[in-house]
Amino acid sequence: MDNFAEQLIEKHSTKADKTRNMISLIIGIILSVFFIVTSILTIGSGGFFAFLGIILAVFSISMTYINQRNNKVEYEYTFTNGDLDIDKIIAKSKRKEMISTQISKFTAFGKYDLNVPEETDDMTIVYATDNIESHEYYADFQHEEYGKTRLVFCPDERMLDNINNFLPRQLRINLKKE
Repeated sequence: MDNFAEQLIEKHSTKADKTRNMISLIIGIILSVFFIVTSILTIGSGGFFAFLGIILAVFSISMTYINQRNNKVEYEYTFTNGDLDIDKIIAKSKRKEMISTQISKFTAFGKYDLNVPEETDDMTIVYATDNIESHEYYADFQHEEYGKTRLVFCPDERMLDNINNFLPRQLRINLKKE
């Protein structure tokens, strides 16, 4: 029987994300208004500059819309028989594979809190979390492409049960002690 679990996590915006989004929106609106006003003022002096202003305004509006839409991020965790795949879903339309690994390759696993070993300079950190610290977990492992890797993610109970079943024996013993 296959062990399978799937989970979808929506990334919550941090204050920095919200500030960046607001600044981007304001700049997009200001540029759009500027190009529209410029095109209106240059109608009498020639059609080319009015047309160029309209094109730039449409471009600015569409880039602002795309930027705001792409800030909606979700992560999908898929666990199948000891393999963990994490995909990033942008604006519910674009999917990008982030990382794939086998649970048996984990060298460390546990709650992501103050007791976690320090991250080293040669370590690749992969964040696939909803930005709520209270239920984040970490996993350290060697990845073929990224080398020494730390994954920070938010598995639910079903996902944790499946992960625990495939952890190396020593990690399972360490988790039971905690």
